[in-house]
Amino acid sequence: MQPRTSTSPDVPVDPARPAAEPLAGLRDDAWFEALFRAHATAVLRYLVRRGARGDAEDLAADVLVTAWRRRADVPLGAELPWLYRTAGFVLANHRRKGRPVPVGDVPDVAADDDPAELAVTDERVREVLGALSPRDRRVLLLNAWEGLTGDALADVLGISRGGADAALSRARARLRDAWADAPEE
Repeated sequence: MQPRTSTSPDVPVDPARPAAEPLAGLRDDAWFEALFRAHATAVLRYLVRRGARGDAEDLAADVLVTAWRRRADVPLGAELPWLYRTAGFVLANHRRKGRPVPVGDVPDVAADDDPAELAVTDERVREVLGALSPRDRRVLLLNAWEGLTGDALADVLGISRGGADAALSRARARLRDAWADAPEE
């Protein structure tokens, strides 16, 4: 799904859906409350994992405000990928504003129930991920941390399903190569 020009260029829009669709009338407070309950934590974790720990709650709120404002553009059945893609745009805009986004602010003690945080504290994993291109890192982290595959991954990346599958396969191959080349601790 490619974003189309809109009054807010930082938010993905479904080009197959007319801009003034009456769907917004069906997406009322109850719809938004259900969306919030189902996905707010995932959006917050997405932002925290990308280094926006100090501003993650504000950024997540921005994403959810955008979802409410653009509710007619949120694809039915693919709400979370749309929110992740929007979060990526919100985070990119936040970074462009020049505010520091400290990647090193990851807690030393990870929660036992979150393998993603354990992976981030492992220096070798950080170094290997750092050796990859930003696109490969993004694809791998969307898959590993957010659990996105197939159509959902394609939606977040704004490419076709085949393109997403190929990008994930290539990123995994480059990760294997980088891991093999990384010095053991």
